[in-house]
Amino acid sequence: MKLHGKRHAAMLLAALLAPVAYAASLPEVIKAGESFMVAQADSQKRVDALAEQGRDLSNDYRTTLRESEGLKLYLQQLRAQLKSQEEEMAVIRQESSELDRTNIEILPLMQRMLASMDQFVQLDVPFLKEERAARVARLNDMMPRADVTVSEKYRRIVEAYQIEMEYGRTIEAYRGKLGDKEVDFLRVGRVGLYYQTPDGKQTGYWDRDKKDWTSDGSYAEGVTEGLKVAKKQTSPNLLIVPVQAAASQ
Repeated sequence: MKLHGKRHAAMLLAALLAPVAYAASLPEVIKAGESFMVAQADSQKRVDALAEQGRDLSNDYRTTLRESEGLKLYLQQLRAQLKSQEEEMAVIRQESSELDRTNIEILPLMQRMLASMDQFVQLDVPFLKEERAARVARLNDMMPRADVTVSEKYRRIVEAYQIEMEYGRTIEAYRGKLGDKEVDFLRVGRVGLYYQTPDGKQTGYWDRDKKDWTSDGSYAEGVTEGLKVAKKQTSPNLLIVPVQAAASQ
């Protein structure tokens, strides 16, 4: 009976002390709950940050993929362009090599052309002789110049030949000196070269056979008319002037 009484007293004491223990742990429970909520919020923030970082990485990855595809296309185009340029450079090298060979061949040709023109001017009817001789001299001076391209040298020589050819198809009047007197010259193509003093008192022509000037007043009227035609002072008309026959070979 004593033992039973003691156990009953212990249980009664525990029951009496239980509300006190519960009251003592409630703040701790609330505090623990608040700490848990804070920890959970921090965890959520970290999760959200990781999710945002993941989205950023995903966007960066997709952007990198697009840039990679763009770079691949650019590299393909660049390779094609480089190949085209290499082929063009090969053509240019080939053309340069051929041009060098052409230059080696054309330079002596141009020298021969100039020598022939110089000789022709010296032997031709002596119209504008100083002007024509000066043109040939300028071309000869041009030939050794390094600042003038081969193509430009050739162009100028051909241009001089064209001028000489044009003389054979035109009529021209100009004033110049014949000995110590001033005269009007009349050139009719290359078939005739005549002169007449400004007062019309003396008329003559270039004698190809004698290689000298011959005075002949019988053709004064024809030369006067020819000078007017050449100066465009009158319309073209039939000219009566001496014309020498072509020399026999």
